[in-house]
Amino acid sequence: MTAIAMCACTEQTSKRTTQPENDFNYVVDQFADLQILRYQVPGFESLSLQQKQLLYHLSRAGLMGRDILFDQNCRYNLAIRQTMEAIYTKYQGDRETDEFKALETYLKRIWFSNGIHHHYGEDKLMPGFTPDYFISCYRHVSASDLPLRPGQTTDQFLMEIAPVIFNPTILAKKTVQSGNVDLIRTSANNYYEEGLTQKEVEAFYDRMKDPADSTPVSYGLNSRLAKVNGEIVEKVWKVGGLYTQAIEPIVSELQKAVAYAENDTQKAVIEKLIEYYQTGDLKTFDEYSILWVGDTDSEVDFVNGFIETYGDPLGMKASWESTVNFINKEATKRTKLISDNAQWFEDHSPVDDRFKKKEVKGVTAKVITVATIGGDCYPATPIGINLPNSNWIRRDYGSKSVTIENITEAYDRASQGSGFNEEFVWSDVERELIRKYGFITDNLHTDLHECLGHGSGIILPGVDPDGLKSYSSTLEEARADLFGLYYIADPKLLELGLVPDQEAYKAEYYKFMMNGLMTQLVRIEQGKEVEEAHMRNRQLIAKWVFEKGTPEQVVELKQKDGKTFVVINDYERLRKLFGQLLAEVQRIKSEGDLVAGSQLVEAYAVKIDPALHAEVLERYARLNLSPYRGFVNPVMKEVTNKKGEVVDIVLDYTEGYTEQMLRYSKEYGFLPAYN
Repeated sequence: MTAIAMCACTEQTSKRTTQPENDFNYVVDQFADLQILRYQVPGFESLSLQQKQLLYHLSRAGLMGRDILFDQNCRYNLAIRQTMEAIYTKYQGDRETDEFKALETYLKRIWFSNGIHHHYGEDKLMPGFTPDYFISCYRHVSASDLPLRPGQTTDQFLMEIAPVIFNPTILAKKTVQSGNVDLIRTSANNYYEEGLTQKEVEAFYDRMKDPADSTPVSYGLNSRLAKVNGEIVEKVWKVGGLYTQAIEPIVSELQKAVAYAENDTQKAVIEKLIEYYQTGDLKTFDEYSILWVGDTDSEVDFVNGFIETYGDPLGMKASWESTVNFINKEATKRTKLISDNAQWFEDHSPVDDRFKKKEVKGVTAKVITVATIGGDCYPATPIGINLPNSNWIRRDYGSKSVTIENITEAYDRASQGSGFNEEFVWSDVERELIRKYGFITDNLHTDLHECLGHGSGIILPGVDPDGLKSYSSTLEEARADLFGLYYIADPKLLELGLVPDQEAYKAEYYKFMMNGLMTQLVRIEQGKEVEEAHMRNRQLIAKWVFEKGTPEQVVELKQKDGKTFVVINDYERLRKLFGQLLAEVQRIKSEGDLVAGSQLVEAYAVKIDPALHAEVLERYARLNLSPYRGFVNPVMKEVTNKKGEVVDIVLDYTEGYTEQMLRYSKEYGFLPAYN
């Protein structure tokens, strides 16, 4: 389960564990609502050649599944991306007109979102150019450069894709997660083929599940569901199955990586992942997950495969993703302190004792330096990860948690001097808290969220782990965030030396409430509701504690100079409210209380005050900032001697956003347009 970065616009200058060069250019590009950044990989040069070669092959494996994610997000994504890339590279007309610039921006947004729907808001991206202009550009492209179906003419293909691009009602929303609608039929993603209903899908998987099975596989995780000749079947993503054209080269690079494994444990992890890709067997995936969570000695680590289920309206099928990283040893001292005390945190949690783990097993946490991100982690990447997601594996074998500090570093460095704090933070008191403690508490909250929050609590025997359905992701992220918020103010952190003083937590509390009540709204178009699970989680928490604390004025929305600000009057009482909500969310999860869970999400997480929304958007627009950020990867290059032997791997930070995206499409474009 991943923790996505918050608005990442606050200015912070606290002490950092890495020291990037001051003249490093973090900002690469800016367009629409997006800013593209670079991240540094400090410590890479000090790794052994064997470790660098391992990272090299794992990184290549982590880029080769790019097309899979595009196709998972919508069945037309690859066809439209390939068409737009052909137009962009082949067009011979005036490339300086407003319409061509709009066409370029549309393509850049498709790259960023891994498809034609907004990566966070879920709504379809609408072009800033006319259909007539698109057709005139389209005529510059030869048939051989277009992803035509067999026997299809260029005119027929144009008639097929133009409505998908320009009609806002066709495939309108990538993932619909709530409401009185059929979530399968109204979602545009490609996890379920046409002709299926939500009722049919739920019945199909309910028949597979055995309530008495204490170690169930993650049903449906690695397949597309289809109806063939009236029968519902799974099309498994594996070698020889669906997406084999991309999975085979992934496996090839993983096989090369085996030769450079740091130890036998890591070798076994990679080999088991290869076996899983070859068979598609979900029991083998569980075996891989157990081996992976048990590999705590290797310095190099990675995630590769079908992991997170946020994109599935039913929270079952997983998007393809990858991260490749190595440990930040100095910063990991911080997370080791947290994981070593995991039982203390569990025992002292404000949740009911019935829902606590009597024995916390295998909680390991580290700070990592990411070297390559791919799939659903690219270009927008998490700042923390806690895996595996299987509840019984977490129960019996534990979990691994990471904070990706070179990513938080890049966010922080690129935000300095933005004017955001001056515009949205109530007073110099809060601004000084953020300046002094913001970076420290940001990372600590991520540590607590990933290491302890996702790993805490139990599901009661007989409770379906998928029982919270479309509300599951929001509630799980809320549980982890609340755990972190509750404990970041605990004196235990001062005792462990993780915070400099007992005032530090206030920086995180203020930023979280400001973001949840106000500033994350800059990511949503006027008139829309909150859709993305992490954003829903943050609004749910902020609005719930705001409402419950209203009689005591714990948190207020105050006016100053005609502007709205968040003001926290009682930080200690706010912490107690976080604890109360944590207890209720854990109860909902432990008991599988779908009714209470849905009521909580729908009441607090979805709706937006239109007047406040309009104000926030107007104020933010004046800052000329981008509410969303993502990254380009550094380019790994082999250095060979005269004999052709690899003698080093080096990183090149000079590749631009457009150059990287076009190169990835050329080098890793393994899938046909229609799958």
